[in-house]
Amino acid sequence: MSRTPSHDGAPRDIEALIEMMARLPGLGPRSARRAVLHLVKKRGTLMAPLAETMGRVADTARACFNCGNVSTSDLCPICADEGRANGQICVVEDVADLWAMERGGAFAGRYHVLGGTLSALDDVGPEDLHIPRLVDRITTERVREVILALNATVEGQTTAHYIAETLEGTGVAVTSLAQGVPIGGELDYLDDGTISAALKARKAL
Repeated sequence: MSRTPSHDGAPRDIEALIEMMARLPGLGPRSARRAVLHLVKKRGTLMAPLAETMGRVADTARACFNCGNVSTSDLCPICADEGRANGQICVVEDVADLWAMERGGAFAGRYHVLGGTLSALDDVGPEDLHIPRLVDRITTERVREVILALNATVEGQTTAHYIAETLEGTGVAVTSLAQGVPIGGELDYLDDGTISAALKARKAL
């Protein structure tokens, strides 16, 4: 390890690690520095096992060729589970959304990760997303319902409308997650958009 100090007193190799950690979402330079110092202090019990695990994941992690989920094999456990082939596919923007849905434990079907949303500003068009693969899966997996679980943003809703139009005529039901007041939510603390969405999604009791 290089012992030449950097501008803030840390050895060059450790400073390089701090800079790499600072690139992670949610970590700035200060948070990264604290994390690295903690790792160095616990290098025998934490840093070494972490480095070993990261190396292993770097070698084995890949995208599921069927749905786009992160896996350590060509087919993720969800797609490999025949019990999840119930005719439903839940479409999400990225893997983090898929994992969030799984944590809820309320969905028993399969998923499809788009890899983003349509965005004219970022020059992301339909050909940049995994929409053609979704259309193929509808036939090969005998899908009867596509659930659009996209974020309630302009890009997310634009993408949802595009997919709905694309699937017209396929005989597949296209639905979306309900939007509105969360369980335990108080109206006084909700934003106007959430209240408006809840009002439009009202149902009979």
